Amino acid sequence: MPRLSRLAAAAAATAAVAAGFRLSPWPSALLIRAVFYRGARQTAAVMRGHVPAGGVTEHRGVAFETDSGSGTLDLFVPEAAGEPVPLVVWIHGGAWLSGSRNDVEPYLRILAASGFAAAGVSYTRSPRAVYPQAVEEVAAALAFLEKHSADYGADPRRVVLAGDSAGAQLAAQLAVLATNPDYALRTGLPVPLSRDDLRGVILHCGIYDVAALDPLPGILGWGFRTALWAYSGKRDWSPTAAGRDMSVLNDVTGLFPPALITGGNGDNLTGTQSIPLAERLIQLKTDVRFQFWPRDHEPALPHEYQFLLDRPEAQQALTETLAFLKDVCSTDTPPKST
Repeated sequence: MPRLSRLAAAAAATAAVAAGFRLSPWPSALLIRAVFYRGARQTAAVMRGHVPAGGVTEHRGVAFETDSGSGTLDLFVPEAAGEPVPLVVWIHGGAWLSGSRNDVEPYLRILAASGFAAAGVSYTRSPRAVYPQAVEEVAAALAFLEKHSADYGADPRRVVLAGDSAGAQLAAQLAVLATNPDYALRTGLPVPLSRDDLRGVILHCGIYDVAALDPLPGILGWGFRTALWAYSGKRDWSPTAAGRDMSVLNDVTGLFPPALITGGNGDNLTGTQSIPLAERLIQLKTDVRFQFWPRDHEPALPHEYQFLLDRPEAQQALTETLAFLKDVCSTDTPPKST
């Protein structure tokens, strides 16, 4: 092929690739997914070094029905508990377009070894699924666990929703559905469980005000805009149902369950997302506990720092998480809400 023809072919291929990135979220989503996949594997490897040996019974790949087909979850319970134990339902992160329940498996084993049943839930990732399919699938998992968790030694009357990153957004949204009837009516989304059964929420490094993500500069802003395009199904996601309903900062009420909120000082989401949610819950006089770090803390704690269990700060977050769980699940009577 003559040199000019090769250059023309290369230019055409480059233009086609560029057009693909402009016309569909798929190319960028797959690129982000690959980067996240590598990081999640490395983080899970760190956590595995801190999982106690034995003492946990596992139920892997438990199937449940959803409106879109079927889903799967893993459930880890303490051996020989003797009576039903509180249930933590963990929703994995990954910008709604990547991640897996396998990413949090070691953390769930740690929770189970500490006396709690811990379920990791899968949901269909975007762009294959668009909003609100992930919310509906996790709600279906909660309905399944409410009906069947006693069969596995878990107490469906003592449930804590938990999540990291995008999973924290989903956990917070499901908690609002359970505690704000006006929000449930407006969105038409399924109410996942009763307010009395929802003892608390654990929100690590989450997203609660999507409009605050739009002005973020550089590659971080590009990544979030891509993720929201993929998740909402629209490049201009702000006027969509996803853009309206995902921002639970606007819809939490005084009935929101006890919450534990964490974020690292090196994570841009802490100042724009986690701290504003904590401040809003304080205004509402709810039971909110939080763990943030000074801006000059060294080393700077990155997004998802709580899983880096070789670090003392992550161990402190784990200690706070276990103390929170024991507190909100310690009695048969749910804590009073204002």
